[in-house]
Amino acid sequence: MGRPRGFDEAEVVRAAAALFASRAYDGVSVDDLVTHLGVHRNSLYKTFGSKRGLYLAALRWYLEHEVHPLAESLGRAGDFAGAARLVSSEAGTDLDFLLLAAVERAPVDPEVATEVTRALDVIDEALGAVAATPPPTAALLGLRLRAKAEQGATPSR
Repeated sequence: MGRPRGFDEAEVVRAAAALFASRAYDGVSVDDLVTHLGVHRNSLYKTFGSKRGLYLAALRWYLEHEVHPLAESLGRAGDFAGAARLVSSEAGTDLDFLLLAAVERAPVDPEVATEVTRALDVIDEALGAVAATPPPTAALLGLRLRAKAEQGATPSR
C-alpha cells in the first residue's frame, strides 16, 4: 500500500491556475511549480503526469470556477458598457489565464484550443444576453488586455 497523498489536489490545481495566470505556461518551470505549490516533483508527476497535465487540470478548474461565474456576471451586466466595466475591474482578472492560454498554448495544443474555444463561446453567449447584437468577444478581451497593460504601465510625468 502506498503512502497517503500529502497534499490537497484541488488546492494544488487552484494554486497552479493562479501561477499560470500570472506567468503563463512558458514562464513557469517545473522547479517553479514544485517551489510555489509545495509539492514534491515525484508527486507532481505521479498525480498529473507532466507540467502539461497540471496545466490542463488548472485550465479546466479555472474555466469552471472563474470564467463561467464571470460570464454569468457579464450576462447580468445590463449592457456592453457594464460588461466592459467588469473586465476592466478586479473581476476582469478572471480572464487573464484565458487570454494567456489563447495566445500562448491554443495555437500549439489542440486540447487547450478546444477549452479556450468553449470558454469564448460561453462569453459570447453571455454577451448575447446584454445586447441584441453583441459586440465581438474580442472587443471585451481587448479591453481586459488594455486594463492589464495599464496596470503595469509607469505613470507619465
